[in-house]
Amino acid sequence: MSPRATVHAIEVESYAILRSRLDTSDLPPLTRAVVERVVHTSADPSWGGDLVCDEDALRAGRAALLDGAPLVTDVRMVAVGVTARPTTIAIDLPGVRELAAAEGITRSAAGIRAAVRDHPAGAVWAIGNAPTALAELVRCAASGLVRTPLVVGLPVGFVGSVQAKAALRSAGLPAVSNRSERGGAAVAAAAVNALLYSEESA
Repeated sequence: MSPRATVHAIEVESYAILRSRLDTSDLPPLTRAVVERVVHTSADPSWGGDLVCDEDALRAGRAALLDGAPLVTDVRMVAVGVTARPTTIAIDLPGVRELAAAEGITRSAAGIRAAVRDHPAGAVWAIGNAPTALAELVRCAASGLVRTPLVVGLPVGFVGSVQAKAALRSAGLPAVSNRSERGGAAVAAAAVNALLYSEESA
Protein backbone atom coordinates (compact mmCIF):
# COMPACT_ATOMS: atom_id res chain seq x y z
CA MET A 1 0.00 0.00 0.00
CA SER A 2 1.32 3.44 -0.93
CA PRO A 3 1.63 6.09 1.80
CA ARG A 4 0.00 8.51 -0.64
CA ALA A 5 -2.77 10.74 0.71
CA THR A 6 -5.69 11.98 -1.36
CA VAL A 7 -4.34 13.83 -4.40
CA HIS A 8 -5.23 17.53 -4.54
CA ALA A 9 -7.03 18.85 -7.62
CA ILE A 10 -4.13 21.21 -8.36
CA GLU A 11 -1.74 18.27 -8.54
CA VAL A 12 -4.10 16.38 -10.83
CA GLU A 13 -4.20 19.40 -13.16
CA SER A 14 -0.43 19.81 -12.93
CA TYR A 15 0.18 16.21 -14.01
CA ALA A 16 -2.29 16.62 -16.86
CA ILE A 17 -0.32 19.64 -18.11
CA LEU A 18 2.95 17.74 -17.66
CA ARG A 19 1.68 14.84 -19.76
CA SER A 20 0.50 17.20 -22.46
CA ARG A 21 4.07 18.50 -22.77
CA LEU A 22 6.02 15.27 -22.23
CA ASP A 23 4.87 11.88 -23.47
CA THR A 24 5.83 9.32 -20.83
CA SER A 25 3.34 6.67 -21.90
CA ASP A 26 5.98 4.32 -23.33
CA LEU A 27 8.12 4.27 -20.18
CA PRO A 28 8.11 1.34 -17.74
CA PRO A 29 5.93 2.09 -14.69
CA LEU A 30 8.52 3.04 -12.09
CA THR A 31 10.71 4.86 -14.59
CA ARG A 32 7.64 6.83 -15.59
CA ALA A 33 6.88 7.58 -11.94
CA VAL A 34 10.40 8.89 -11.33
CA VAL A 35 10.57 10.95 -14.54
CA GLU A 36 7.17 12.48 -13.95
CA ARG A 37 7.82 13.37 -10.32
CA VAL A 38 11.16 14.96 -11.12
CA VAL A 39 9.58 16.94 -13.97
CA HIS A 40 6.66 17.90 -11.72
CA THR A 41 9.02 19.00 -8.94
CA SER A 42 11.15 21.13 -11.26
CA ALA A 43 8.47 22.24 -13.77
CA ASP A 44 11.04 21.32 -16.42
CA PRO A 45 10.07 18.71 -19.05
CA SER A 46 13.64 18.55 -20.35
CA TRP A 47 14.47 16.26 -17.42
CA GLY A 48 12.73 13.57 -19.46
CA GLY A 49 15.75 13.33 -21.73
CA ASP A 50 18.35 13.74 -19.00
CA LEU A 51 17.45 11.07 -16.47
CA VAL A 52 18.95 7.59 -16.75
CA CYS A 53 16.71 5.01 -15.07
CA ASP A 54 16.90 1.25 -14.73
CA GLU A 55 13.50 -0.32 -14.11
CA ASP A 56 14.89 -3.39 -12.36
CA ALA A 57 16.96 -1.20 -10.02
CA LEU A 58 13.94 0.98 -9.27
CA ARG A 59 11.88 -2.11 -8.46
CA ALA A 60 14.60 -3.42 -6.16
CA GLY A 61 14.95 -0.07 -4.44
CA ARG A 62 11.22 0.32 -3.97
CA ALA A 63 10.88 -3.20 -2.61
CA ALA A 64 13.73 -2.58 -0.17
CA LEU A 65 12.20 0.68 1.06
CA LEU A 66 8.78 -0.90 1.51
CA ASP A 67 10.45 -3.74 3.41
CA GLY A 68 11.99 -1.25 5.83
CA ALA A 69 15.49 -0.84 4.43
CA PRO A 70 17.37 2.20 5.77
CA LEU A 71 17.40 5.31 3.59
CA VAL A 72 20.67 7.23 3.72
CA THR A 73 20.89 10.76 2.34
CA ASP A 74 23.99 12.85 1.88
CA VAL A 75 22.52 16.03 3.37
CA ARG A 76 19.60 17.24 5.45
CA MET A 77 17.81 18.92 2.55
CA VAL A 78 17.31 15.60 0.76
CA ALA A 79 15.97 14.05 3.96
CA VAL A 80 13.54 16.94 4.46
CA GLY A 81 12.14 16.38 0.98
CA VAL A 82 11.38 12.70 1.57
CA THR A 83 7.99 12.96 3.20
CA ALA A 84 7.21 9.38 4.15
CA ARG A 85 10.41 7.97 5.64
CA PRO A 86 12.91 8.64 8.41
CA THR A 87 16.45 8.85 7.10
CA THR A 88 20.08 8.68 8.12
CA ILE A 89 21.78 11.95 7.16
CA ALA A 90 25.38 11.10 6.38
CA ILE A 91 26.92 14.53 6.87
CA ASP A 92 25.37 14.81 10.35
CA LEU A 93 26.87 11.59 11.70
CA PRO A 94 29.22 11.86 14.70
CA GLY A 95 32.87 12.36 13.85
CA VAL A 96 32.36 13.47 10.25
CA ARG A 97 34.08 16.82 10.64
CA GLU A 98 37.08 15.18 12.29
CA LEU A 99 37.24 12.44 9.65
CA ALA A 100 37.18 15.02 6.87
CA ALA A 101 40.05 16.94 8.45
CA ALA A 102 42.09 13.83 9.13
CA GLU A 103 41.68 12.38 5.64
CA GLY A 104 41.77 15.65 3.69
CA ILE A 105 38.37 15.01 2.09
CA THR A 106 35.16 16.99 1.96
CA ARG A 107 32.65 16.71 4.78
CA SER A 108 30.19 15.26 2.27
CA ALA A 109 32.61 12.48 1.34
CA ALA A 110 33.46 11.89 4.99
CA GLY A 111 29.77 11.59 5.79
CA ILE A 112 29.34 8.89 3.18
CA ARG A 113 32.40 7.04 4.48
CA ALA A 114 30.96 7.13 7.99
CA ALA A 115 27.52 6.04 6.80
CA VAL A 116 29.00 3.10 4.89
CA ARG A 117 30.48 1.85 8.14
CA ASP A 118 27.02 1.91 9.71
CA HIS A 119 25.14 0.57 6.65
CA PRO A 120 27.42 -1.76 4.69
CA ALA A 121 24.55 -3.69 3.11
CA GLY A 122 20.92 -3.19 2.22
CA ALA A 123 20.42 0.55 2.54
CA VAL A 124 19.04 2.73 -0.26
CA TRP A 125 21.24 5.79 -0.87
CA ALA A 126 20.02 9.19 -2.09
CA ILE A 127 22.72 11.69 -3.06
CA GLY A 128 21.44 15.10 -4.10
CA ASN A 129 24.03 17.66 -3.11
CA ALA A 130 27.77 17.04 -3.41
CA PRO A 131 29.45 15.18 -6.27
CA THR A 132 32.19 14.17 -3.81
CA ALA A 133 29.58 12.26 -1.79
CA LEU A 134 28.57 10.21 -4.81
CA ALA A 135 32.19 9.67 -5.83
CA GLU A 136 32.93 8.35 -2.34
CA LEU A 137 29.97 5.98 -2.42
CA VAL A 138 31.13 4.61 -5.78
CA ARG A 139 34.66 4.21 -4.38
CA CYS A 140 33.34 2.34 -1.34
CA ALA A 141 31.29 0.04 -3.54
CA ALA A 142 34.27 -0.69 -5.76
CA SER A 143 36.26 -1.59 -2.64
CA GLY A 144 33.56 -4.02 -1.52
CA LEU A 145 32.62 -1.92 1.49
CA VAL A 146 28.98 -1.39 0.61
CA ARG A 147 26.19 -3.23 -1.21
CA THR A 148 22.92 -1.57 -2.06
CA PRO A 149 19.68 -2.25 -3.93
CA LEU A 150 19.59 1.32 -5.29
CA VAL A 151 21.58 4.54 -5.50
CA VAL A 152 19.70 7.73 -6.35
CA GLY A 153 22.68 9.64 -7.69
CA LEU A 154 21.58 13.16 -8.57
CA PRO A 155 24.17 15.59 -7.15
CA VAL A 156 24.41 19.06 -8.64
CA GLY A 157 27.43 21.10 -9.65
CA PHE A 158 29.74 22.31 -12.39
CA VAL A 159 32.73 20.56 -10.78
CA GLY A 160 32.69 16.78 -10.66
CA SER A 161 28.96 16.19 -11.00
CA VAL A 162 28.91 14.77 -14.53
CA GLN A 163 31.99 12.67 -13.79
CA ALA A 164 30.59 11.24 -10.54
CA LYS A 165 27.32 10.27 -12.20
CA ALA A 166 29.12 8.71 -15.16
CA ALA A 167 31.28 6.74 -12.70
CA LEU A 168 28.14 5.54 -10.95
CA ARG A 169 26.74 4.19 -14.20
CA SER A 170 30.07 2.68 -15.25
CA ALA A 171 30.36 0.90 -11.90
CA GLY A 172 27.25 -1.11 -12.70
CA LEU A 173 25.56 -0.19 -9.44
CA PRO A 174 21.74 -0.26 -9.47
CA ALA A 175 20.97 3.41 -9.90
CA VAL A 176 19.00 6.33 -11.20
CA SER A 177 21.13 9.26 -12.33
CA ASN A 178 21.28 11.96 -14.97
CA ARG A 179 23.77 13.01 -17.61
CA SER A 180 24.11 16.76 -16.99
CA GLU A 181 25.40 19.02 -14.22
CA ARG A 182 21.84 19.43 -12.98
CA GLY A 183 20.61 17.76 -9.85
CA GLY A 184 19.97 18.78 -6.28
CA ALA A 185 18.16 17.88 -3.11
CA ALA A 186 14.69 18.48 -4.51
CA VAL A 187 15.07 16.15 -7.48
CA ALA A 188 16.82 13.44 -5.44
CA ALA A 189 13.97 13.54 -2.93
CA ALA A 190 11.47 13.52 -5.78
CA ALA A 191 12.95 10.30 -7.16
CA VAL A 192 12.68 8.61 -3.76
CA ASN A 193 9.14 9.88 -3.25
CA ALA A 194 8.17 8.54 -6.66
CA LEU A 195 9.09 5.06 -5.51
CA LEU A 196 7.38 5.40 -2.14
CA TYR A 197 4.17 6.80 -3.63
CA SER A 198 3.96 4.57 -6.69
CA GLU A 199 0.98 2.24 -6.85
CA GLU A 200 3.06 -0.34 -8.70
CA SER A 201 3.30 -3.63 -6.88
CA ALA A 202 6.69 -4.27 -5.36
